[in-house]
Amino acid sequence: MQRQIVSALRHRVGMEPAAAGQRDWFNALALVVRDRLYDAYCQTRQRHAHQRRKRVYYLSMEFLIGQSLRFNLQNLGLYATAQAALAAEGQALEALFDSEPDAALGNGGLGRLAACFMDSLATLDVAASGHGIKYEYGLFRQLIINDQQIEKPDEWHSAASPWIIQHPSQSMIIPIYGRIEHGFDAQGNYNPMWLEWKVLLGVPNDYYVSGGEDKGVNRLRLYHAAASDSFDILIFNQGDYLRAVGEKIGSENISKILYPSDEILSGKELRLTQEYFLVACTVRDLLRDFFAEHQDIRRLPEWAAVHINDTHPALIVVELMRVLVDEYRIGWDEAWSMTCRTCSFTNHTLMPEALECWSLPLVERLLPRHLQLIYEINHRFLTTVSRRYPDDAAPLLPSLSLIDESGEKRLRMVNLATLGSHKVNGVSAIHSELVRDMLLPQFSRLTPDKFVNQTNGISHRRWLQLANPALAQFFTELIGPGWLDDPHRLAQLSDYCDDGQVVDRVRRIKTDNKLALSNYVYSRYRIALDPMAMFDVHAKRFHEYKRQLLNVLHIIYQYQRLQEGGELATPKIYFFSGKAAPRYTLAKLILQLVNCVARRISQLPRVNGVIRVVFLEDYSVSLAERLIPACDLSEQISMAGTEASGTSNMKFAMNGALLIGTLDGANIEIRQAVGEQNFYLFGHTTLQIAQRKAQGYRPYEVLSQQPSLQMALDALVSGELCADRERFRPLYEMLTASDYYMHLADFDDYRHAHQQAQLDFSRHSEWHRRTLWGMSRMGHFSSDYTIRGYCREIWNTDG
Repeated sequence: MQRQIVSALRHRVGMEPAAAGQRDWFNALALVVRDRLYDAYCQTRQRHAHQRRKRVYYLSMEFLIGQSLRFNLQNLGLYATAQAALAAEGQALEALFDSEPDAALGNGGLGRLAACFMDSLATLDVAASGHGIKYEYGLFRQLIINDQQIEKPDEWHSAASPWIIQHPSQSMIIPIYGRIEHGFDAQGNYNPMWLEWKVLLGVPNDYYVSGGEDKGVNRLRLYHAAASDSFDILIFNQGDYLRAVGEKIGSENISKILYPSDEILSGKELRLTQEYFLVACTVRDLLRDFFAEHQDIRRLPEWAAVHINDTHPALIVVELMRVLVDEYRIGWDEAWSMTCRTCSFTNHTLMPEALECWSLPLVERLLPRHLQLIYEINHRFLTTVSRRYPDDAAPLLPSLSLIDESGEKRLRMVNLATLGSHKVNGVSAIHSELVRDMLLPQFSRLTPDKFVNQTNGISHRRWLQLANPALAQFFTELIGPGWLDDPHRLAQLSDYCDDGQVVDRVRRIKTDNKLALSNYVYSRYRIALDPMAMFDVHAKRFHEYKRQLLNVLHIIYQYQRLQEGGELATPKIYFFSGKAAPRYTLAKLILQLVNCVARRISQLPRVNGVIRVVFLEDYSVSLAERLIPACDLSEQISMAGTEASGTSNMKFAMNGALLIGTLDGANIEIRQAVGEQNFYLFGHTTLQIAQRKAQGYRPYEVLSQQPSLQMALDALVSGELCADRERFRPLYEMLTASDYYMHLADFDDYRHAHQQAQLDFSRHSEWHRRTLWGMSRMGHFSSDYTIRGYCREIWNTDG
């Protein structure tokens, strides 16, 4: 390996060892590891082809893969080898890890889940590939300036990633725009022609995903858009030079950023174009793979499983129909049967704003042939329902239709994905119930067997073995290495919960992790922290339903009590981290409030020795790998019925944090697993929330009964936190007028849960005994088990 690294440094990076910097050495090592990944991928692919395995195509707009070097070295069993090879050249392996930027291919839980699934698919030797977009800038890089979030471009790919291999020879032509010319074929059948379309060029880029213990390697294929030529020569010849170059730039914008703003028409057009671009490229790759091993297109459902991860790739239902009907001349009914048997769909949200709908004029302008097919799919479906339920058709059809006609006509992507899939799953037990009973009750009535649950999971190789190596090594010393292959074996840790020496070792590892995080915070922000304090972490994207505002109201309440001479059972440090969408004004205001409260507390000598608030900017996978192992108490406090599953709750619990949370998402299943006494439960249930809102929820009545809460709320507009008293008035008015997410209604219960957690933490030995018990119960939440469920119940493939 040493020779290979030096050779790569000289011949592929273009640097001599004596002149090379850390980034150069990182690139050289990464290229050597990538070569091994590619060799292993070819062997895996050949084995799957020889075994005639059904292939899974996993489509997602996000793959939040983080840094790759350390993870690949771990999975390939090359960590010690690489360490020795670099040491012989006078280089420290650990120093290279920070040279790698996080790959900006996702935003939050959706993308991180997809990355964990790719890890498990490779580890379980499932014949699978991921399909996404290679964003040039990703979401954004977050800076905090004057307490406010500032967005900067995330130029993670400014230097070409050594992990990615581009395949321009496999580029594909993607038609878009144009018009439909109506006509008939020789047999008199309607045969529309899609004419005068423009061309996008989809260029594949392959990133290879290693499985644990060198089990196998799969491919994550990421597409970037290129202009079909340097510029449109026809426009150029007409003398419109600027427009010719502009259209080239416009084509390439498709893969520039993740989630362009959909508040303006051009942003909506770009988003819909991105989604179509992804599915159109994937269908062409799928068919290329299929015909490399098979001949009869009618057998496609036997050999391919297409999975739609959230609604963004739902257009694959229509694109697959278009290809089968228009290009392979398969009859409508057979093509529809093939499409439905091939596709499956995971719903990830019940939030109305996240249930994508696209205006029909926009769809028609971009994809005129697809809109024709959507109309036909909808017409046939609604006709079938009308015949099956003649007496109930009137109330059924509006909610089942692919077209929302309540205002401007819009295409409902969740209905399209549901109708075009043979299985639809939620991502936690309660979420799957809500999908069936609240989101899609009429579809559930028509096809109840279509709906299943697959609770999310996390890669224990990434989030325990890699992120918390000292703890993982200690577990291996106690129960052997078998838990890496079979995480259910973590249950054997429960045998040691009453062993004082084992519990003390767990405590010391946690303290070391907290010290490491404290050192990071000091080096980055010059804030000194006490690692013996309770570390309370709220790390999520900022959103009203995730209720960072409830947390910060409680912090205000606490510091006001301390100012009055009150006490806490234990010193406490509150960590926040997460991004707010650039145009989500209230979320950005909540984020600003957190930073204002942090600054205010730092100015109060009576308070800042007892509680501190720290905001860690630019939350990422690599930052999470520092933060999660150091956490004592994890905030999972979304209003019940709003979080589909959550996976950060699993990551924190697997690393020895106890959770404070509501009966929402996967919290319910985690609480059942670790035991009620090891979960700090608070808040209204989904049913109680519905009842209270139906009776007329009045926030001012809550405030009238809780003067201390009113006092904390008044701080938002009194000038206590910000000289501009109007700065946080929108938050004040939102809470006092409507409080849709029940912050005030849940506050008193939340306060009591915190008091109990702080008291319990002061009994250190008992606290860490409980954390060890909790970790012993978390093997069930490995994504390996989740993927086995998908293989068995949805994809009908090996795994």
